[in-house]
Amino acid sequence: MVVDDLSKVANTTLNVGVQGNSEIDRSDHLYLHPSDNPGVMLVSVPFIGIGYRSWRLSVLRGLSVKNKLEFINGECKRPDPHSPIFRQWERCDDMVTSWILNSLSKDIADSVEYANDVVELWIELEDRYEQTNGARLYQIQKEINNTSQGTLDITSYYTKLKNLWEELSTLSKRSQCSCNCTCGAKKNFYKAEQDKRLIQFLMGLNETYTIIRGSILMMNPLSTLAQAFSLLIQDKKQREINQTPNCLSSPLH
Repeated sequence: MVVDDLSKVANTTLNVGVQGNSEIDRSDHLYLHPSDNPGVMLVSVPFIGIGYRSWRLSVLRGLSVKNKLEFINGECKRPDPHSPIFRQWERCDDMVTSWILNSLSKDIADSVEYANDVVELWIELEDRYEQTNGARLYQIQKEINNTSQGTLDITSYYTKLKNLWEELSTLSKRSQCSCNCTCGAKKNFYKAEQDKRLIQFLMGLNETYTIIRGSILMMNPLSTLAQAFSLLIQDKKQREINQTPNCLSSPLH
């Protein structure tokens, strides 16, 4: 598999470039930390074709931590083959390529194995999975509308909805206004959207939370979703305390 081949290439360039790497400033994109190796995975779960945006965000964070984002956004361009830094650049490019391939399922990694460099690999993934489409928007919105607490605990229910909302926001990002608003319209729109999510979250709660849900709805202005979640957790803990039986042992006869 190409991941193994690239690992061998990166390991070879790793040994060749140790001396040169010691002369590179640690803040430089061409610097590789001694702990960096081709076997690193940037995400905990490989991408299998579903949830690309979440996977993409995790990969970008991982590359940012390693100061290697410039290798996929094209800023750290391939130098001339006769340049003194070409070998070091190639070494870093092989390393980042290995990291991304390790973060893909075998089938997907095999399908992009012939990319010439990591920029080409990344563009291929973006073109294939990044495209926003109405079907996905419909699917996420439908799942949000059908989500209720049911057998989930309050934390799992909150997390599930939060993840769906975040993915929906990411999908709709290109259609959102990015101008500097001074009239307050953007702020009001954001508050209305957060209130809508709060109501949706409260509507899906089990009847156990009827009383605290009513108290939250009586607030003016409405609380944030995070504040409401905190109140629900407190209410749950209080009810658990009240339901705990008296464990004091009876006197011995």
